[in-house]
Amino acid sequence: MTDEIKILVEKFTQGDQSAYTELVRRFQKRVYVLAYRMMGNHIDADEVTQETFVRIYEKRHELKTISYFQSFLLRVASNYAIDLLRRRQKRFISIEDETEMLPSVQAELVENIALPDKDLENAELAEIIKQAIDRLPPRQKITVALHDVEGYTMTEVAMTLGCPEATVRSNLHIARSKLKKWLAKML
Repeated sequence: MTDEIKILVEKFTQGDQSAYTELVRRFQKRVYVLAYRMMGNHIDADEVTQETFVRIYEKRHELKTISYFQSFLLRVASNYAIDLLRRRQKRFISIEDETEMLPSVQAELVENIALPDKDLENAELAEIIKQAIDRLPPRQKITVALHDVEGYTMTEVAMTLGCPEATVRSNLHIARSKLKKWLAKML
């Protein structure tokens, strides 16, 4: 974390509104991307993003180590997204609302896969991968999103989720096994 961010976080924890506004401006896109990957649609991603910054503001006094602000922020976002997913799973299961995906997200998912350069095939493959990831339980889904899609290290994912690295490794292993099995059937 840069010294500038550390200073902003320190001012924020002391109640400086302009520092809070600047932190929201700088981190809003990261939180939104994570929320979108978790929730699969814009409306829910917006809700998670807004609620995350409301909760961060309310919990600013709990931030003990300024250098871990990003992990703290992403943990709040991922916990809220998981809670929202769990509440929704109890009410109903719908795949239709979750089939929409930004072209930029599709491109990010597909860019690491060696396939013919046909856009239609890439879009279809990205949709199949997204459907498989959406089937994962919330903790496994967020672990895959943070590590495999966003590129965070195991340590960063563990800090974000507030769990041991062994749990992250376990969740990744189980999630990847499920994805491999599901994708083999789908492809």
